[in-house]
This record gives sequence, C-alpha cells and structure tokens, in this order.
Amino acid sequence: MTKAKLRPNAGDLLLMVGTAKGAFLFSSDRSREKFAMTGPHFPGQSVWSAAFIGNGAARILIGNKSEHWGAMVSRSDDFGATWNDAIEGNVKFPSGSGVALNAIWALEAATSLGDDAVLAGVDPAALFRSEDRGETFRLNEALFNHPDRQRWNPGFGGLCLHSILVHPENPKRMYAAISSGGIYRTEDGGDSWATCVNGLRVHPDVPGATLCPHKLRFDAENPARMYLQNHPGVYRTDNEGRSWVTIENGLPSDFGFPMVAHPRRGETIYTFPLTADADRVPPGGIPRVWRSRDAGGSWQPLGKGLPERDGYFTVLRDAFSADSLDPAGLYFGTRGGQLYGSNDEGESWRAIAEFLPPILCVKTATVS
Repeated sequence: MTKAKLRPNAGDLLLMVGTAKGAFLFSSDRSREKFAMTGPHFPGQSVWSAAFIGNGAARILIGNKSEHWGAMVSRSDDFGATWNDAIEGNVKFPSGSGVALNAIWALEAATSLGDDAVLAGVDPAALFRSEDRGETFRLNEALFNHPDRQRWNPGFGGLCLHSILVHPENPKRMYAAISSGGIYRTEDGGDSWATCVNGLRVHPDVPGATLCPHKLRFDAENPARMYLQNHPGVYRTDNEGRSWVTIENGLPSDFGFPMVAHPRRGETIYTFPLTADADRVPPGGIPRVWRSRDAGGSWQPLGKGLPERDGYFTVLRDAFSADSLDPAGLYFGTRGGQLYGSNDEGESWRAIAEFLPPILCVKTATVS
C-alpha cells in the first residue's frame, strides 16, 4: 500500500473509511491487489458516515464531528486533496425544536430522487434531505414528528437513524431504520411514515416497541425482499416489510451489527456474528464472515486469511460493505483498527491496513 494523493481512474475502486480519529481514503484498480491511501482527513474527529456522488463531477461526502464545531457534512471535489467544511453546520434541527445534533450516522447519494439528492440519517433519530449534493439539508418533518417518537429509546450507540433505503423502481417508497425505534416505510416520498415491525421481537419493558434494528439491506434482485440484522435476531421480509421471518438458524449467534447484500446476486447476503450482549466479540474468539446464498436458508463461514484464534474484535453496523465490481469485493473494518478486504466475494481475506484508529464505517464506490 502506498500513501499518496489519490488520482483514481474511471472504473477504479474507492474505499471511504471513517474512524474515531478521522477519515482515510483508499483507491485501487479493478484487481484490488494494491491500494493507495490518504489520511487522516479531519484528524481527531469522529467520522460515522461517508458517501460518493459519481454523476457529474465526483464528490466525496463525509459525516464528521468536531468537538468544537459539532457534526456536519464536509465535501471534497478532488478526492480529498481539499475539503469544503460547513463550519456553521449544514445539518440543523429547527430552532425551538429542543433537539441538538449529535452525529451524522448515514449518508446516501439518492440519485433516483434527483441527480443532486442526498439523504442523511442522524442522532437523535431524524432524516434530512439535500437537493444540492450535500451542501444544505432540510429536515423531514413527518418522521421527526411521528407519534411513535415518544417511545423511541436510544441504543448503546445513541438514538440513531442508520439505514436509509430508496426503492430502486419506486423512489416514493423509502425505508428508515432507527436504533432503537424500529423500521419505517413511506409510500409518498416522506410525507407520511408507517411501521414495518410485524414479526420482530418486541421490547419486554416498552409496550409496542421493537428491539433494536442494526442494519437493513435490499436484496440485489428483488426489492420486495430485505434483510435485517437485529438486536437480537436475523430476519428477512419477502413482502416489502409487511412481515418478517427469522433466518438465524445455522449462525453461531443471532447478535451482530452489519448486514451486507451481494451487489448483483439475489439471495446472497453476509453478516458478522458476535456474542451477545456485553461481550460483542466473535464467538470463541474466531472471527468469521458468514454467507448465505439462499436468502438465509443456510449459512457458511468464510475465514481464509482471518485469524484462526484470539480474534476478539468487533465490526460495527456500517463498517462492512461490498463493491460493485465482478467478482464482488467485500471490506470490513474493526474497532481494533484493522481493515480487511476480499476481491473474491469472501472466499479469502487479507489486511489492507492494520493500525488505523477504531473503524466506524466503510463505504465503497466505483469511480465513473
């Protein structure tokens, strides 16, 4: 791996890695054998989210948090050589709302909503939308004022809206997952929201509240099908979230944070099980990515190149992602600062970086 200014070519892979002490950018050609790296960008700041806008001029968005200036979305149009920081804050709750922004948990370039559309999920749980490629954002009032809000409870990481899905064929249909608030669907572009929790385990102490969603993903071929890593439980829906069934049989644990879907192959998903609840390490100290090729009907461990023992690290909900190349690449980062990658759909793994700060998010993009 080399440390240099990034100059990716069309078709190259871009990895955006957010950590507890800044962001790191990696690029590679389609072989994904060697990586160039820059960083840390925003040293000392926590970076929970990142996104890439590839239509028109390339733009990287980073959801960073300064202890002095607070949380914001920063932008780079030259692959991290320079940044346009919104020091005054470009994601804000309305004055008088009684709510202060803690962190930006999710950033999604939502081009199906418009060429310049970006969605942001934040803590405390709320959804924001940008129409200018991440320069300014406005609050989705309908979800923020939802009557369920009074029973949303913060998870261990806060009250965060962490998963945003836009239906690929019907952009008025979107989903938002909130920790610990549940899963919500809109059919009218965000003017109203309904819960999608039938079949999920409920909170024993809070009537009507579900246990904490950790990551929500679409199936690559069938958007009526989604997959959920929950706390606890692993689930699938085949009817657009109207009901859920468990698919955890065959996994060593029903607890974990990430869920990743293959970018092209339907019914193929990946997760990273952890022991619940206080331990949050791989069962037996043997870290493995687990893959299903039949929509959760069965699971296989993938561990070639990963530690065979004493691997007591955690992979968070947004620290595992796939690229869109063929064969698909997979990447995950750990709370111990290791960044692992696979260029063969998880059959084998190798360390891309080993001594980063605790990794909070890993996002991929193919440079166009």
